[in-house]
Parts: sequence; structure tokens; C-alpha cells
Amino acid sequence: MIGQHNTDEKTLACINLFAVLGTLENLCSMDEEAKSLAADKNTSISFAVAGGPAATLFFEDGVCRMKSGAGQGRIRLPFSSVQKFNGMIDGTVTPIPSKGFMSLPFLLKNFTRLTDILARYLKASPEDLKDPVFFEKSTTLMFYTIASAISQIGNQDKVGQASASYMKDGIIKLSIKDGPTASVCVREHRLTTVKKIPKAPDAVMEFGSISIARDLFEGRVNSLACIGTGEIRMGGMISMLDNMNRILDRAGLYLA
Repeated sequence: MIGQHNTDEKTLACINLFAVLGTLENLCSMDEEAKSLAADKNTSISFAVAGGPAATLFFEDGVCRMKSGAGQGRIRLPFSSVQKFNGMIDGTVTPIPSKGFMSLPFLLKNFTRLTDILARYLKASPEDLKDPVFFEKSTTLMFYTIASAISQIGNQDKVGQASASYMKDGIIKLSIKDGPTASVCVREHRLTTVKKIPKAPDAVMEFGSISIARDLFEGRVNSLACIGTGEIRMGGMISMLDNMNRILDRAGLYLA
């Protein structure tokens, strides 16, 4: 997938860090094994990617949270390039910490297991998806990953930046009916995803059900067709939604 469809490695690195690993925040609140792994030892892991993104994951009392920047982690994982960081995500590169050797058991055991659990949800097998509880958790985690990826694509990807350049300042509420909600905040054509319900959104896009969201995420249905049937509801500043949808289309290229 890398290097095809005009995708680029830096955008992918930003998605892998902030959207994929960032979803560990939600995983630890939804999955009991993940919660226990995050509670095993209070620690933090910083990712510092040369020429790319930097962030720190904090694990404390079963809760995971991510902060931008790599200056605070007890464990520090430096990467000499965005390609090396993307290699860690796809399993072809083994990171070597520059700090935090005393915390290596957490990195090798707990963190590795957490990412394995996340991968099972995000790249779920047809067999796993037969379980309705697993299906809902998997689709919810996909939602948060995609919502976060929208901002990274809008800020980093050349095609995404073109769409973001037409977006006025404001907040888009993105949600699944009776399910998860996120806010895509636009300021001076820069996008930020916040995994919370906005107080006063300027535009709204709601998937009518968890199954419709899943079908859309996996490319089985067309968003325009779903809007026509009412299975996707849109309101407010439509120009913001049109441009966000163009960015959303590119998310599938990076997250495939």
C-alpha cells in the first residue's frame, strides 16, 4: 500500500501514531484485558520520529492517554525515519529504546499485547465479527481511528490539504447513532480531532447505525447513496462536510 495511490510515508506515520496508537486510549476503556495490562505498572512511552511526529502514551491505573510531544516518557523510542516507525507498526522493524531500560518488561509484554489486542479489533476476522459485542467494540474503535485519521490526512497529505484549504473555521460533529461521537475542529485550515461531543457544532454527520458505519468503513456502501436513503444524516454547513468527506475517502487508502 505504501507509495501507491499518492499516499506518503509521513502522513502514514502521523496516522499510525495519533490515529492507530492513539486508539489505545479507547481500547483501555472498552476491553477488560487491555485495562488490566494498562494497570499493571504506571509508566509512559515516548515515540520520537525524525522528520515526523512525536507523542507520548501515558499508562496509569488502567487508563491510557496520549499527549503530543516526546519529552516526558519513561521509555523513549527514537526512530531515524518515518519509514522505520511505520515498519514498527507493520511488524518489520523492532524498536530499540534510548531510555527506560528498567521498564523494558512493560514494553515487551504489556505494550506488545495491547497492540495485538488493538490489531484484532481493527483488522477483525469474519469469525470474530459474528459476535455482536465484539462487532460493536471493533466498529467503535475503527470509528475513533478514522475520526483521528481525518485530521492527520487534512494536515499532512497533499490531497487532504487541498480539501482542508476550502474548509472554514468551525466544528464538525461526527457520530454513530446511539454510539461514539468525535469532533473535527477546523482552525485556519488545520484540523484537530477531539474524541468528545461538541457543544455547538457547525456541521453534523451521523451514521444511522453501527452496521451502516461498518459497511461504509469497509467500502461496502457508498456514502452518497446512504445520504440519499437517510442512513447517513448530514446537517449544518454542508461545504465543511463535503470537504471532510473527500478527506474521509483517503483514509481507506492509508488504513487498508
